[in-house]
Amino acid sequence: MSTEMEMDDIYQDDTLDAGTARKYLLFHLGEEEYGVDIHHVQSIEELQKITTVPDLSKAMKGVINLRGQVIPVMDLRLRFGLSARDYDDRNCIIILSLSDITLGIIVDTVSEVKDIPDDQIESASSFGDLGSRERFVQGLGKVEQEVKILLDVTRILADEDRVSLAEANE
Repeated sequence: MSTEMEMDDIYQDDTLDAGTARKYLLFHLGEEEYGVDIHHVQSIEELQKITTVPDLSKAMKGVINLRGQVIPVMDLRLRFGLSARDYDDRNCIIILSLSDITLGIIVDTVSEVKDIPDDQIESASSFGDLGSRERFVQGLGKVEQEVKILLDVTRILADEDRVSLAEANE
């Protein structure tokens, strides 16, 4: 994977009618494949040195200096209650942004950008209890014979641990 992938390079065909389909960046955590709306993805970065900040939750790994901007970084595996694993050259940091909030999430691997039509997305609540991840799930996207867990970026970025880190850096 290249050092970084700017998301402007991925916005190829935005000629779809509004509401017809959305583009999602798909990535893996363990055996599951997750997705986030591409409009919230600022870039994809190689894993780099993370500066630890005291008194954070286990999932918040610390901060990185990304082109002069200090960005908090969360290990999404740990946030979702999955087992920790050693980082390798396939791990990367997805930089998410919403308004004035920016957060990096560490994922196992990035897969692809995929169009998922709105009529192929089911509400997560219709599938019962998804455990600790449920509050971050926007819906479940049906792609061919597979299901992708689509995350709500607003909830990830508004997470109380991330807010605590932002306050610590002010």
